Amino acid sequence: MAKKLKITQTRSIIDRPKDQKRTIEALGLGRPNYVKVHNDTPQIRGMINKVSHLVKVEEIEE
Repeated sequence: MAKKLKITQTRSIIDRPKDQKRTIEALGLGRPNYVKVHNDTPQIRGMINKVSHLVKVEEIEE
Protein backbone atom coordinates (compact mmCIF):
# COMPACT_ATOMS: atom_id res chain seq x y z
CA MET A 1 0.00 0.00 0.00
CA ALA A 2 1.38 3.34 -1.04
CA LYS A 3 1.24 6.24 1.36
CA LYS A 4 -0.56 9.34 0.21
CA LEU A 5 -0.42 12.87 1.55
CA LYS A 6 -3.53 15.00 1.89
CA ILE A 7 -2.35 18.61 1.58
CA THR A 8 -4.67 21.43 2.63
CA GLN A 9 -3.73 25.05 2.00
CA THR A 10 -4.43 26.97 5.21
CA ARG A 11 -3.08 30.45 4.42
CA SER A 12 -3.16 32.84 1.48
CA ILE A 13 -0.19 33.34 -0.84
CA ILE A 14 -0.74 37.09 -1.08
CA ASP A 15 2.48 38.95 -0.15
CA ARG A 16 4.55 35.76 -0.33
CA PRO A 17 7.81 35.41 -2.31
CA LYS A 18 7.43 34.25 -5.91
CA ASP A 19 9.10 30.87 -5.26
CA GLN A 20 6.53 30.05 -2.57
CA LYS A 21 3.67 31.03 -4.89
CA ARG A 22 5.06 28.77 -7.62
CA THR A 23 5.50 25.90 -5.16
CA ILE A 24 1.84 26.19 -4.05
CA GLU A 25 0.77 26.18 -7.72
CA ALA A 26 2.96 23.14 -8.44
CA LEU A 27 1.23 21.31 -5.59
CA GLY A 28 -2.10 22.00 -7.30
CA LEU A 29 -3.32 24.44 -4.67
CA GLY A 30 -4.06 28.14 -5.00
CA ARG A 31 -6.59 29.28 -2.44
CA PRO A 32 -7.04 28.63 1.27
CA ASN A 33 -8.99 25.43 2.00
CA TYR A 34 -8.05 23.82 -1.33
CA VAL A 35 -7.20 20.15 -0.79
CA LYS A 36 -5.04 17.92 -2.97
CA VAL A 37 -3.88 14.32 -2.52
CA HIS A 38 -0.36 13.41 -3.68
CA ASN A 39 1.82 10.31 -3.50
CA ASP A 40 4.42 10.47 -0.73
CA THR A 41 7.64 11.14 -2.68
CA PRO A 42 10.84 12.99 -1.77
CA GLN A 43 9.97 15.69 -4.33
CA ILE A 44 6.55 16.35 -2.78
CA ARG A 45 8.06 16.29 0.73
CA GLY A 46 10.60 18.94 -0.33
CA MET A 47 7.86 21.16 -1.74
CA ILE A 48 5.87 20.78 1.49
CA ASN A 49 8.93 21.75 3.56
CA LYS A 50 9.29 24.93 1.52
CA VAL A 51 5.70 26.07 2.20
CA SER A 52 5.06 24.25 5.49
CA HIS A 53 3.82 27.48 7.10
CA LEU A 54 1.05 27.73 4.46
CA VAL A 55 -0.24 24.15 4.41
CA LYS A 56 -1.48 21.35 6.65
CA VAL A 57 -0.44 17.78 5.78
CA GLU A 58 -2.12 14.52 6.76
CA GLU A 59 -0.83 11.05 5.89
CA ILE A 60 -3.48 8.70 4.59
CA GLU A 61 -3.30 5.00 3.73
CA GLU A 62 -4.74 3.93 0.41
